[in-house]
Amino acid sequence: MSQANPGTDAVTRRAAGPARLGAALAAALMAVCTVAAGQLAPPRSLEELKAEVQARADRHAYPLSDLQPEEVREALAGLHSLGRDDWAAAWSAIGDRHAARAMALAATDTAAARREYEYAFAYDLFARFPLENSPGKVRAYQKALEAFAAYAKLLDPPLEVVQIPFEGKTVTGYLRLPRVPRPAPVVISVGGLDSRKETGAVHDARYLEHGIGFFDLDMPGTGQTQIPVEPGAERLFSAIIDALQAMPQVDGKRIALYGGSWGGHWSARVGFTERERLRGVVVQGGPVHAYFQPEWQRKALGTREYLFELFEARSAVYGTPTLESFLAYGPRLSLAETGGLDRPSAPMLLINGVRDSQVPIEDLFALLGSGSPKEAWVNPGGGHMGRSREISDEQIFQTVTLPWLVRRLGGR
Repeated sequence: MSQANPGTDAVTRRAAGPARLGAALAAALMAVCTVAAGQLAPPRSLEELKAEVQARADRHAYPLSDLQPEEVREALAGLHSLGRDDWAAAWSAIGDRHAARAMALAATDTAAARREYEYAFAYDLFARFPLENSPGKVRAYQKALEAFAAYAKLLDPPLEVVQIPFEGKTVTGYLRLPRVPRPAPVVISVGGLDSRKETGAVHDARYLEHGIGFFDLDMPGTGQTQIPVEPGAERLFSAIIDALQAMPQVDGKRIALYGGSWGGHWSARVGFTERERLRGVVVQGGPVHAYFQPEWQRKALGTREYLFELFEARSAVYGTPTLESFLAYGPRLSLAETGGLDRPSAPMLLINGVRDSQVPIEDLFALLGSGSPKEAWVNPGGGHMGRSREISDEQIFQTVTLPWLVRRLGGR
């Protein structure tokens, strides 16, 4: 399994079982285990964190790809501790400035106001990164939602806030459709552990020019999707498909699902349970089986690929406050142990990097080597989600994910 030039069709079809994956995959598995074992590290100091944040901003790498390097430098200069509220205040100060500019521009320059609101919620979302676990971070998240709502009012074609009832609760999602065709095919897009649907709704606007709409939501246990993370929670996505198919403006026979990082776990699950109603499923960096095992988590929780508070973010979605309870909870979510991987599935595209220190590459191979034939794009030098210094998230989306989904949905 190899990674081709991202400017070409870098997708390889699996036609054989796991026994035929070959020596190259075995070598890749050994390589990633060695990398993961070598990345145990204590949390970053304040100065180390500042240096890493600025370095990622300078190359527009996740989770700072939407922020401006000079403004990042300004925020970091005002950050004097690792306190959660101090973190939130430093980034929200930049967000507040953009929100004020947006309000001043709204009556005279819609495009400029929209861009300022986009910056405002991007900074406030980073102010609450990786989760809303302090009063300051909760306030930052609320500001982000308010700035996004103002941003959304300036969009054309419009964005609709959709409230979906689900087992006594309400899940909020964003639906945006192209003006033509109608009814429109739709990609359901579910975010990861620390991302939020507001960022997804900005990036997914790129589907519109291909005649494809999108429905974005937060993954279970995060943001505005506060339902338990447990086996069976994928039934939420069945309710979403039901709601979309009931809309006359949506082509209910052309629906696909994208999940990135932890969201990829849900796209993988739903790829099995809703195989008859989905035209295609993308699993990018998604946990499947090995991720949930205590031996992987003990290594992965020390990775420097994640900025900070990885345990806090992962344990929050389980509701497990201690390491012991967290490690015990994970295995129950393994797809290999809750229904098996050998079942037929919707067409799947699997994406990741061999050097991913957050989700083991073994999980991609477990999906690839089981059940229905699948397609995969693997970056031998890539980390989480397949990204690397040479190949960005944007390149992967534009040359791998987007063309595949356009083909599956019959878009332009």
